Order: sequence, then structure tokens, then C-alpha cells
Amino acid sequence: MKTKVAIIGSGPAGLLLGQLLHNQGIDNVIVENQSREHVLGRIRAGVLEQSTVDTLRQAKLGPRMDQEGLVHHGFEICFDNQSRRIPFSELTGGKIMMVYGQTEVTKDLMEARDAAGAATFYQAEQVQPHDFYSDNPRVTFIHDGERVALECDYIAGCDGFHGVCRQSVPKEAVTVYEHAYPFGWLGLLADTPPLSKEVIYNHHKDGFVLCSMRSHTRSRYYIQVPIDEDIKQWSADRFWERLKVMLPDDKAERLVTGPPLEMSIAPLRSFVAEPMRFGRLFLAGDAAHIVPPTGAKGLNLAAGDARALFEGLAAFYDKGTTELLDNYSQSSLQRVWQAERFSWWMTTLFHRLSDSAFELKAKLAEIDYLTSSRAGMTTVAENFVGLD
Repeated sequence: MKTKVAIIGSGPAGLLLGQLLHNQGIDNVIVENQSREHVLGRIRAGVLEQSTVDTLRQAKLGPRMDQEGLVHHGFEICFDNQSRRIPFSELTGGKIMMVYGQTEVTKDLMEARDAAGAATFYQAEQVQPHDFYSDNPRVTFIHDGERVALECDYIAGCDGFHGVCRQSVPKEAVTVYEHAYPFGWLGLLADTPPLSKEVIYNHHKDGFVLCSMRSHTRSRYYIQVPIDEDIKQWSADRFWERLKVMLPDDKAERLVTGPPLEMSIAPLRSFVAEPMRFGRLFLAGDAAHIVPPTGAKGLNLAAGDARALFEGLAAFYDKGTTELLDNYSQSSLQRVWQAERFSWWMTTLFHRLSDSAFELKAKLAEIDYLTSSRAGMTTVAENFVGLD
């Protein structure tokens, strides 16, 4: 079996890359070791930067997103029992953020691929990239009991942090930068009206709170907990009471509670693997980098990787030039590290890291400056909506 681009992994990065390539007439095959239902069932946040929204429209996936997505022009920062708004559209020349769940993005991409009739192998076993340092790379796997050898020009490794692509690279060829945080996010999803029309970042002396939404009728809340916290110790009532205590008084009074659709604890990690290219194997998305969710960058970085890799492959197949492919790793890592820095900064600023009274006072002073100075607000806004 032959194709131009073999894509390992059917998350947002792999599916988006596949759709962009298909629209350009570039043959590609996606190989995924999980089932379609498993991939679609992953519950992830979905806060899309302007550039991600533009890329999805470029991939002809805009109609449902534009109809159902919630456009945001700012967000609130609460601290010391008060609230201030960052009007990021006003500060960034009109850029927006859109709340549109990653599950919905994945569903749109899957349906578009089905309509295109592009080849996708789900529940593929023993997936393995080969010979990617040569001019004749290939991917082997077992599907429906038969062994398949997929010959290709390039391999896109979009198979996530635990995927086979990065693990197939010689250890000495990869440099890993990693930081694990000593806390996690306890999240609750409920069919209740959101606390606000915009996302709320809340700094409290006892930890971080995030108030977000999936729709006009579905809310998502997070509170900071120790990394070793036992989810079994948290009832919905305990969660709601804790949330009310940590919010400003006026927010707590308006909070609408209800039975949870889902509760879970997510660990926070910063991770980057360098480089992102190994011969004819390119890493994209979580296979190459992970950010804590505080900066809302994970899905957007994956989309940025897919867009950059598509542009390089399109230039190669259209014009025969490899300049963009040759620069893919360097240019992508520059973008990745900016997002890593912002996500790390927001995480350390809003979360409780120690019992130090000095640290608490210094953080309150920094948040006060960032939310009262136009220069400070612009810094937050530019990074939040995504640096060009």
C-alpha cells in the first residue's frame, strides 16, 4: 500500500493535517491504534485562538463551529475579592477566542474525512514507523488480523505523548525538557448556566479556580488540589461548597449548582521534545509538547503544528521546495516555547505554590498591576489570544 503522507494518530493534529492535505489533493492515510469511539469520547477543553479558528475555516470546517461556538472578546481575573476584565480583542486588534469543545472539533474533522472518503485505519495494532532517516519511510501495522505495510514519502507523528513515534527515535537524538507541577485540577462538568459569559480566572490564597463553559447551558469548573488528592474524597456538594468559598462574594451568590456529569482530577505538566523532525518523520501536537491548561494552548499548538506541517508539505508537492519542511522544527519550537513560557507563567502566578506570605503578597501585587495597567493587560491579552 502506498500514500504520500502517512499520519499516525487521529487526534486533532492528525485529523486536521489530513483534511488540509486532502483539500490540496495530497493523498494521505491515517493510522490510529484506538477505536473511533474512543477517540471521539475523549473529553478535553476547547478554547480556540483566532489562528486556530482561521485554520479550521481554511480546512472548510467552519459552519458548525461558527454557529455553535461561543465567541469571547475578553475574560475576567478575580483576586482579593474583586474582579477585573481583560478586553483582549480591544488590545490585540480584534482577535477573538472561541469556546468550542475539542470533542466537537474532532467530530467535525471525522465527518469531513468520512465525506472525503479518505483512508483511516482505526484499532490498528503494533503500529510502527520505519526507515524515516531514509528516502523510503514506511509504517507497518496489523488491521483486522492482516499485516499492512504502508509506503510513503513522509510520516507525521501525531500520536500523543505516549505514542510510538517519539519512542521510535534514537534516545540520543532527542532532548527532553520537562516540569511536573505538585498540584492538579479537580474538574466538574454540569448542565448549569455558566457563572459568566466569559471565562473567569480566580486567584485565592488557598489556590486557583477556573470558571469556564461548554455552552450557554453547560458549565465547567476547576479548583486546585494536591497532586495526590483522592477523587473518591470529593462529593459534588463538597466541590460546590469549596468553589463558593474561593470565589468573590458577588460571584458565589450567583453560582448555580447541579449534579455533575463528570468529575476528574487532571495532573499538570510542561514538556517539550527537541527537535520535532527526524529525517522524514515529523512530530506534531502532544507527541512533541504538552502545556498545563492554564494558558489554553494545548489544542492551539496542535493546530499550529498541523498548519505548519501542511504548508511545508504543500510547498514540496506543489513547487518541489523543501525550505518550509527544513525549517519546520525550528519555527515550530519557537512558537511552542512562547506558549510554554506563557502557560508556565500563568500557572505559577495563579496557583498556590507554598505557604509563603511573601509569595502571596507579591502575586497579588503582580495581578493588580497586570489588570490595572494597559501595558500589563496588553501583555496578558497578546499571549492569551496567541502570538503571531
